[in-house]
Amino acid sequence: MIVTLLTDFGTVDGYVGEMKGVLATGAPHASLIDVSHDLPPHDVECARLAVARYWRRFPEGTVHLVVIDPGVGSARACIAVESMGRFLVGPDNGALSPALLIAGARAVVLDPPAGASATFHGRDVFAPAAAALAGGTPLDALGQPHDAPVVRRTPEPHRLADGGIAGEVIAVDRFGNAITNLMTARAGGAVEAAGRSLPFVRTYADLDRGAAAALVGSSGLIEIAVREGSAAQALGLARGMMVVLRR
Repeated sequence: MIVTLLTDFGTVDGYVGEMKGVLATGAPHASLIDVSHDLPPHDVECARLAVARYWRRFPEGTVHLVVIDPGVGSARACIAVESMGRFLVGPDNGALSPALLIAGARAVVLDPPAGASATFHGRDVFAPAAAALAGGTPLDALGQPHDAPVVRRTPEPHRLADGGIAGEVIAVDRFGNAITNLMTARAGGAVEAAGRSLPFVRTYADLDRGAAAALVGSSGLIEIAVREGSAAQALGLARGMMVVLRR
């Protein structure tokens, strides 16, 4: 059995180690895989996009533990989800949306046990639930059905009066590539961003060092990149900025 971990805890303070201790105790035969602990603190949207990338890449039966939880201790629910034969555990803040959007997905509410810390549900609520699922406990045994979990969606592009398709930057990765919500099924055209018109290339190596262009990334979304540099820094791009696809 596999349990993956995605958090914004970093690796300095030992918080990840506390959760792994709970997992190792409750599911000693599970393989623990660190997806990342370097997400920007409290960035639920970044967590959602990260989950979308990897959760279905793992085999059925995998348990994904996702703890990006700025609302810890508040009225927000703690949930576990079953979707496409996989499980996800985390706060009900939209980070688990990629799995919840699949037809047939189910969620239950996890009740914090007596004595649970109000500031560390990752250790006291989510890790024990993930360990139970990894050990074969059915989802329904963990809590009552949750019929209205929080779901976040990527904004939809829209067509402009002049025929262009307007989208936006939805994420900036660690290389400085600006990932947009635009897609294209054919080559040609350009992407307008930050006052520039950027041609399409097939891959980063098609650019001269320091040059900027648009390309289709591994997720199928159009991204803006600078060869061996940061498009975000070079062009002043940030999440939420408008981009336009021109055929």
